[in-house]
Amino acid sequence: MDSRETIKGFYERNAHNQNLISVTTPGVGHFNVFSRDYCSSITPYSRRDYYKISLIIGKGKLHYADKWIYVDRPALLFSNPVIPYSWEADNDDQKGFFCLFTDQFLHDGSRLGMLQDSPLFKIGGTPIFFVNESQQQIISDIFIKMMTEIQSDYLHKYDMLRAYLHLLIHETMKMNPAENFEPYQNASQRVASLFMELLERQFPIDSPDRFLKLKSPVDYAESLSIHVNSLNRSVKEITGKTTSQQIISRIIQEAHALLKHTDWNIAEIAYALGFEEPSYFTNYFKKQTGMTPNAVRVTTV
Repeated sequence: MDSRETIKGFYERNAHNQNLISVTTPGVGHFNVFSRDYCSSITPYSRRDYYKISLIIGKGKLHYADKWIYVDRPALLFSNPVIPYSWEADNDDQKGFFCLFTDQFLHDGSRLGMLQDSPLFKIGGTPIFFVNESQQQIISDIFIKMMTEIQSDYLHKYDMLRAYLHLLIHETMKMNPAENFEPYQNASQRVASLFMELLERQFPIDSPDRFLKLKSPVDYAESLSIHVNSLNRSVKEITGKTTSQQIISRIIQEAHALLKHTDWNIAEIAYALGFEEPSYFTNYFKKQTGMTPNAVRVTTV
């Protein structure tokens, strides 16, 4: 299962808000722009499969896996499909704008080479920039032009929107990124909790066509955008078990459930749990439980 929020998931999560309506952009990927008057005061901690740029006017906390930053003045936030985060507003007095777009829309052009390596999008970069009054006005004007253009009937409006997006990115690259991130007082507890939550979200496996995406500590570390050594250290400290042991335990638990409560054959169960060959699954299961999958199935008949 993919734990990332999709474009479709974004609109479903905000379905109660009639101002957040999906716009079809055939052939050019997805792009949309909104006022933050209509955004949620709390967004869930997760990765997204889309890019998002937000001009935040309002106070709140921006959370990453092992650090956070307090946004107490206007700021420009860049989020990408690689780094998970969550936003927790102090109150409902939230203003500004945001746009979201897919990789296809972003790369439908030939002028983006250096931007892929910029601090705005690269792993390990700093994605938030505090803006002064002059910068806030410039950025706001670009968003307002985007909102006007997306409602127009101009044949090439998506080229215009992409141009505004380039302008927004270049204006930001002139700025200095924020540096006052704070570590969590109990970073290990938070990292371990995020890992366990992500682990549980992979289950249950409810169809042979849906298979386990995250299988190793490295997979989970990448999804949380932290180093695997940091993940291993935190999980061991808080749970007393290694990351690998937690993953193995949960896979075996799911294997037992599938063997006892489905009529899937062993090969289907193996593939659903991320094993390339049924024999690999059988050996893995027997090593962990002392029984073969077939033996477990027989005892439940």
